[in-house]
Amino acid sequence: MKTEFEKMRSRELYDFSDPQIDASLRHAKLLCARLQTMTPYDEGYRAVIEELIPDMPASANVTPPFYCDHGNGIHLAEGVFLNFGCTILDGADVTIGRHTLLGPNCQLYTPQHPMDHVLRRETKETAYPITIGEDCWLGGNVTVCPGVTIGNRVIVAAGSVVTRDIPDDVLVAGVPAVVKRHLK
Repeated sequence: MKTEFEKMRSRELYDFSDPQIDASLRHAKLLCARLQTMTPYDEGYRAVIEELIPDMPASANVTPPFYCDHGNGIHLAEGVFLNFGCTILDGADVTIGRHTLLGPNCQLYTPQHPMDHVLRRETKETAYPITIGEDCWLGGNVTVCPGVTIGNRVIVAAGSVVTRDIPDDVLVAGVPAVVKRHLK
């Protein structure tokens, strides 16, 4: 039988009040709070960010303030840069490819609350992974919704809301984001 944490990472309905999930949330919140008083140049910063986001490459950078649910569901590749104020709700895995840049205040949301209003009153939800390809650039204030995959070499214009998968080599913009032009 799966734990609630395993259900969360498996796209199944899970109870987010579960003690294991609560402990993971609490751990991340404490580390995020410590980061708020640090810069990437401060002694100890790297140890805190690497405790929050395990296996983070040395060439990846996260600029505080930074917010996340767990941290252990975030997978950053070489050369990734997250600017000020990014929020990643990582109930499901969030994978960001090599040399991808996220502008200030980008928001990546994996949780999906139930559509049924009665079920939504309970402490249950599902989470769907987000994948962002290599060499992408998300402008400031971009929101990426649960379950979205963004291809390689994609530019997402500032303020856009990405609600569905995006192919490689395009510029998208708008609410919801749509392809505005092909880059190749």
